[in-house]
Amino acid sequence: MRIEICICTFRRPHVADTLASLGRLRVPGGVALSALVIDNDATPSAEARVAEAAAALDFPVRYRHVPGGNISIARNAGLDAADADWLAFLDDDEIAREDWLEALLARQRETGADGIFGPSRARYDPGTPDWIVRGDFHSQRAAPRGGVVETGHTCNALLRWGDAPWRAARFELARGRSGGEDTEFFFRLRRLGAVYAVAPEAVVTEAVPPERLSLGWLLRRRYRIGQSYAASATDAPARVRLFATAALKAGYCGLRAGLSVPNRERRAFWLMRGTMHAGVCAGCLKLPQRALYGGSRT
Repeated sequence: MRIEICICTFRRPHVADTLASLGRLRVPGGVALSALVIDNDATPSAEARVAEAAAALDFPVRYRHVPGGNISIARNAGLDAADADWLAFLDDDEIAREDWLEALLARQRETGADGIFGPSRARYDPGTPDWIVRGDFHSQRAAPRGGVVETGHTCNALLRWGDAPWRAARFELARGRSGGEDTEFFFRLRRLGAVYAVAPEAVVTEAVPPERLSLGWLLRRRYRIGQSYAASATDAPARVRLFATAALKAGYCGLRAGLSVPNRERRAFWLMRGTMHAGVCAGCLKLPQRALYGGSRT
């Protein structure tokens, strides 16, 4: 069973720590592991760093310089170059736990799913506002709806690839600067027959930088998440229905936020949910998405 771990990087020295964490993985018997790092910077800024980290690993690591400042360009280059039965995805600011791959594979064997999504747990530095820590607003988890996993994320995933009917599928370039390209991609694969499951024990961690420790950043992210979720509606009638539902939910969340003013954590929770539903409405109207990728990484 050949598994290739795909990591897209853009001006993040942390990619060396991400690769080092892969060297500590417990790799099940019968698994041939490799890694592929796609550098999306204008210059091959990560090449030496990746080469140094790769020298300490006991499995092959390939490096590709694919400029563009567009995460979809990088992800698609990874798909083009991949040569494996399964692809795993990690972000360049994450650390994989030693049992990460074992947990993904165990869940796949248990469910027979084509895509498995694990959680990315936030690591908060001392001094992080208490309301953010209590709410754990930066961790990411794939959430089933009605017991069904409809889409997922590339921050922690395992995807059937070698014999899959979606081998020709690629990430949308139009979403490559705003984000949400993975949400739309996995929605589309599901329409091609992919079945998903969640592996709660397949944990990776991510340190939260100071510039993300604000309500403004969280609201911008939730709005973009909502815009991306609108990709679940594939025709005009579906977009109308989704818009109406999201608008009602946004209004309800706004009311709950107003009633939660004394409790900053709960107020932030309801504001973020309302903002996400407002983003769904914007996505249904196909309003432009703000570019978040391709400059300084935040």
